[in-house]
Amino acid sequence: MSERHDGPPLFALQRRERVMDELRMHGSVSVRDLADLLAVSELTIRRDINTLAGQGLVTRVHGGATLRSTIERSLGQSLERVGATSRYTIGMVVPSLDYYYPQVINGARATAAQAQCQLILRGSSYDVRDNRKQIQALLNTPGIHGLVLAPNVAGDAGAELLRWLDAQPVPVVLIERRAPEAVAARRLESVATDHAYGAGLAVRHLHAAGHERIGLLSEAESPTSIPVRRGWREAVASLGLPTDVVYDESIGFTVTDRETGLDQVIDRCEATGTTALIIHSDPEAVAFVQHCVDRGVRVPQDIAVVAYDDEVAHFAQPALTAVRPPKQAVGREAVELLIARLEGGRKRPVHHVQLNPELVVRESSVLPEAVPVE
Repeated sequence: MSERHDGPPLFALQRRERVMDELRMHGSVSVRDLADLLAVSELTIRRDINTLAGQGLVTRVHGGATLRSTIERSLGQSLERVGATSRYTIGMVVPSLDYYYPQVINGARATAAQAQCQLILRGSSYDVRDNRKQIQALLNTPGIHGLVLAPNVAGDAGAELLRWLDAQPVPVVLIERRAPEAVAARRLESVATDHAYGAGLAVRHLHAAGHERIGLLSEAESPTSIPVRRGWREAVASLGLPTDVVYDESIGFTVTDRETGLDQVIDRCEATGTTALIIHSDPEAVAFVQHCVDRGVRVPQDIAVVAYDDEVAHFAQPALTAVRPPKQAVGREAVELLIARLEGGRKRPVHHVQLNPELVVRESSVLPEAVPVE
């Protein structure tokens, strides 16, 4: 057994992590030895073992516990649990089931299936209260081993949600999110696209195509827009490009004022000499290009456009050059990271994974003869 714990009393979660650490080192443990090691009563240890057994992590035996064996899993014991024949049961919450996240879900599902894990999906919104409601529903599901989540982490409400997640008894991997340093989350892990790098790709592509005055339109409420704006600023500064161009952090071409808003953007491009725009996200970029065509503004001859997300960019006319985040890879990496945490335990270092997006060049940013074959 490890060295006896003589410090302040451990919280329940910390005790259970120590129990799992001892099991990984020795394969089996006794209630008596654990009680002595952790300086608690045998009744407390029995309760901890019952909790871990309920999560499908250990098997109760007379006087102690063992790690669950592959034989036990293959025989489908613990039939009361959700996904009794699964290696692990993973909960997943995403804010959209029809834009951006379907590919993330596909990647997560494929990896879970390959690893003989069950994935339970719940759709949410960008509202923190709804995020917590859906996450709590998964936490209440018998046999959940870990969570893969894309919650709203903005503002005080988002910070409080992250603190709550950091205190949960199961591991959590954030997708396309990362806890701010101010939150001081010690256990939350993450897999995210390097969107700042993606914005830099777009700026450098447009600069290589001959543009000096490159603007940016982005959405105020989107978590992606924050690193996109940072990447635009960094790339423009590194290239020594002017910043007195079209720049808007709160675009939103609603049905009622779409024509007016689009006209204003085109007029501002002409007034500032902006000859290229990066637009987050795809629907806004498509709407802008359509309006340019209606106004007789040529794309890319008069103004070049790069969209961000590459969900529907290829449907535009002309087809939109776009930054494409590796969405399926994000889902795959998140599930792999969660499984590694479940198997590696508390002593495994906390991981934060960043994946680079790619730039898909189409007709909206270069002349047709310069468009590569996809």
